[in-house]
Amino acid sequence: MQDKIWLSSPHMGGTEQKYVQEAFETNWIAPLGPHVNGFELDLKEYLKEDTEVACLSSGTAALHLALILAGVKSKDEVLCQSFTFSASANPITYQGAKPIFIDSEKDTWNMCPVALEEAILARIAAGKKPKAIIVVHLYGMPAKIDEILKIAKKYSIVLIEDSAEALGSTYKGQKCGTFGDFGILSFNGNKIITTSGGGALVTKNLEIKAKAVFLATQARDNAPHYQHSQIGYNYRMSNVLAGIGIGQMEVLDKHVELRRKNHQFYESFFNDVAGVTVFKEPTRDFFSNHWLSCIIIDSKITGFTSEELRLKLEKDNIESRPLWKPMHLQPVFKDCQYFGGNVAETLFETGLCLPSGSNLTDIDRERISKSIREIL
Repeated sequence: MQDKIWLSSPHMGGTEQKYVQEAFETNWIAPLGPHVNGFELDLKEYLKEDTEVACLSSGTAALHLALILAGVKSKDEVLCQSFTFSASANPITYQGAKPIFIDSEKDTWNMCPVALEEAILARIAAGKKPKAIIVVHLYGMPAKIDEILKIAKKYSIVLIEDSAEALGSTYKGQKCGTFGDFGILSFNGNKIITTSGGGALVTKNLEIKAKAVFLATQARDNAPHYQHSQIGYNYRMSNVLAGIGIGQMEVLDKHVELRRKNHQFYESFFNDVAGVTVFKEPTRDFFSNHWLSCIIIDSKITGFTSEELRLKLEKDNIESRPLWKPMHLQPVFKDCQYFGGNVAETLFETGLCLPSGSNLTDIDRERISKSIREIL
């Protein structure tokens, strides 16, 4: 059996161990320290747009804090993209709030601005103005952020960008995660850069960053003893993991380039294959890091489904995965409202994520080609 080709495995650049060793040598084995500060500064300088960054234990933690800082409370409503991973929606429930799911549009697969405004108007008419919007830049593809931002401002609703999959992606030259009131990043093991586990909250206000760090470190008041006037959380990033992050930042642009190379490989491979569409940027305004390369399969033309292709790849020890199952179809959210059509459902039924790691080799790509050719 040949080695497994993973969908998106961690890819170290080579210097990470040096920074981790520094943390051990200086005994900064804690959820604070020079590497945390350094990683935050590296991200701030990379994102630009006068951002402030708080490094946290996960992207989910960052989203939870964003909702708290946006004032989301029990029985509030939050509009959330349906076509996404569950971590985009789960933190809404942590606050006792109610998610309302929005369909995608066909160009970017992200939140549909038309369905978004329909949902806002419907909820306002019902006497329940939504408290926040969570838009996701899925698979690294920027959403139609100009239109969504315009709607958020029109109705004075806080906009949270879930950019967990989109570090390095841009819209009109501006980095994803810097458009809304809050941005969310993830450094999970499968992301474009990783700290094993970890995430970050992006804001443009130093006071809000300080508030986020305060809440993330158990909301301990400024006193010589342990005093707490608010509920806090254990969400701060470890100095050891931040050391990995500093090393990973040195290869972020290279990883983006390599992921985009994978995308070009798939575009070229499927160029003459009828019934297979490779997910790509709709216009030059969009620049995707192509965290994952995805395809849509019209089985009436190809003669095989996305699931049949997945099973063929699995047989050859190659990992692929269906597109995200929409949140409004998940059992845990079955009672939540949904606005839109069936774009997200169709994508789930017909789509597949293909191996996209920045550490894929030419030999790996040849194996993938051979496996797919056999089903073609």
